[in-house]
Amino acid sequence: MSLPLIALFLAAFAFGTAEFVIAGVLPEVADGLGISVPIAGYLITGYAIGIAVGGPLLAVATKKLPRKTLILILGTVFTLGQALCAIAPSFELLMAARVLVAVVHGTYFGIAAIVAVSLVPEDRRGFAVALILSGLTVSNILGVPGGTAIGNAFGWRATFWAVGALGLIATLGAALFLPATAGNAATGGSFMREFKALGRQQIVSSLLIVILAMIGQYSLFTYIAPLLREVTGLDQAVVPWVLLLYGVGSTIGVFVGGRLADWKLMPSLIVILALQAIMFTTLYFVSPFALAMAIAVVAWGGVNFAFGSPVQSRVLAWAADAPNLASALIPTGFNIGIAIAAILGSTLLENGFGYQNLPLIGTGALLLAVLVAVFSYTWELRAGTTPPVPAGASA
Repeated sequence: MSLPLIALFLAAFAFGTAEFVIAGVLPEVADGLGISVPIAGYLITGYAIGIAVGGPLLAVATKKLPRKTLILILGTVFTLGQALCAIAPSFELLMAARVLVAVVHGTYFGIAAIVAVSLVPEDRRGFAVALILSGLTVSNILGVPGGTAIGNAFGWRATFWAVGALGLIATLGAALFLPATAGNAATGGSFMREFKALGRQQIVSSLLIVILAMIGQYSLFTYIAPLLREVTGLDQAVVPWVLLLYGVGSTIGVFVGGRLADWKLMPSLIVILALQAIMFTTLYFVSPFALAMAIAVVAWGGVNFAFGSPVQSRVLAWAADAPNLASALIPTGFNIGIAIAAILGSTLLENGFGYQNLPLIGTGALLLAVLVAVFSYTWELRAGTTPPVPAGASA
């Protein structure tokens, strides 16, 4: 594995930790700023909105910058943003700092994928995308528990300082190891081409698949702890270990998905989505049984995250001549799906749906995703279309 890819992974790990670690120190943040925990929860909502809205806008606004320069700017802003979070004297200023970090987060994951695939041969692009996405899963396994432990030991502000230090190390790594011209082909072309690329059915369908997959995943994952305690009957102390198993399965799934994307992209994506639907149905039936549930959670995590590399590789392939906006919209799709899932799950639970029934939302959403993928792939084959020539390449 090359040092440039490791630098990109480390930055992805830092961004993932920054997004998710707030959940581990939320009560302490609320207490430190003199606000309620529900109000502090808006720090998570604000971050998601920053990714979904600000990320694509910044990606378009900075499309002419050399990619390495942009990554260094994003890393610097991220580091400074974490410092602002650490010293913020009020909820309002902490929210502003979090949104600032979220905007560069949303831009980074699109740009990093473009740069990563430019560093490897064509038959390794799925793996390169998987490595970037694994930064998110590994951040859940290592970054969030580590950041939470730091917050518990030294106060919640120390958590932000630690994440900022991680961002600084990643930025220095990018400065040292990223080639100056990495991904620069993506800076060519017009702004209009960026918007026109979004009209390609492969990109539209891929973003819809992302949203549907996230609706299914987070309608359940948002409430996985109470489901494990109330339906499966696990002790509270056991729940984190089951979630750790989920994280391990997720990390394995990311790399399996990357390999499959390099092998047979669309057939693999369709099979992965179908397996997700099967796993959600399985969770519905095995949720009352502890051992079966634990095993199923590992497999569920694997198939959940296996779809990310193929779907993102497809977007990058079909937006190769104008990748900046399309790639930045992938994190937007993820966060739109997560937001819908949280609202849908909450509404159904309030109306007596029950925790055990939540996997059925995933079954329905993933079956729709399978239909979208099959329809899109069939349309593509019948039309005989091929992905565009990458920007800067000869036809």
